[in-house]
Amino acid sequence: MAVALIFPGQGSQSVGMGKALAESFESARRVFEEIDEALGKRLSTVIFEGPADVLMLTENAQPALMAVSLAALRALKTEAGFDLARDARFVAGHSLGEYSALAAAGSLTVADTARLVRARGHAMQQAVSVGTGAMAALLGLDFEQAAAVAAEAAQGEVCEAANDNGGGQVVVSGNKAAVERAVEIAKTKGAKRAMLLPVSAPFHCALMQPAADVMAEALSTVSVKSPAVPVVPNVLARPITDPAEIVRSLVSQVTGTVRWRESVAAMAGAGVDQFYEVGAGKVLSGLVKRIAEGARASAIGTPDDVASFKTARAASASV
Repeated sequence: MAVALIFPGQGSQSVGMGKALAESFESARRVFEEIDEALGKRLSTVIFEGPADVLMLTENAQPALMAVSLAALRALKTEAGFDLARDARFVAGHSLGEYSALAAAGSLTVADTARLVRARGHAMQQAVSVGTGAMAALLGLDFEQAAAVAAEAAQGEVCEAANDNGGGQVVVSGNKAAVERAVEIAKTKGAKRAMLLPVSAPFHCALMQPAADVMAEALSTVSVKSPAVPVVPNVLARPITDPAEIVRSLVSQVTGTVRWRESVAAMAGAGVDQFYEVGAGKVLSGLVKRIAEGARASAIGTPDDVASFKTARAASASV
């Protein structure tokens, strides 16, 4: 069995996520404490107790999701003996989750990752004034069809295919009027559904260039090491280990397409048949099953998930 660890992105957050991990495992609790210290505030209190509107702020949601992912991974290590370098072939993350993946693989320190994703969230929120941009999900169109819809809808404005999630789910992003046109055009092109998404900014399109510039500067101030296992970046959809290429990918990712369908397919094509979604929610697990036929996908974000992983690992070792 070949394993890949995948890490969720923004949208999977909820008040209370990770709290049971922190209460059950000292190793997980220390991750939250380390991130609180790095950020100079008790983000863990917001994660565990809310209020929801504060947690949902992009500059809080992004480090919060990263914290839960790394806490779950730390629990896997201490409770189930999981060793990423030994037991996984690849890591990957959806958008923000790519930072979690790199921290998991030792390419970035936990503290640096926390500060980077807070900066990323703030920069992405500030890049476009509220109400200027929008994102929409086009369901039932493949990526090429959705990209053509976006191009037709642009009409001199920005409208681009931002997320190729797989399973006939593509998200477009750009100026609000252009995205609204894309929704209407998609309905005439055979989309099963097309709807605006409740997001605070138009992520992963050219309007995010100011945020990409901020991240280029921020990444130049931290040490990026070769990961313990290859990472599959969103914008490349192929495994890499070179630190300079990792940095370029992280900068490009802010404005570039999240090629999640291709990323999962690349890992499956390299022999991965078991994906573990580490952190909050189960969104990626569902997408994997729709992309890679025959692949297994499981979410690990609670003490029960850790216990199940430990039991399954012990059973396989005894066979």
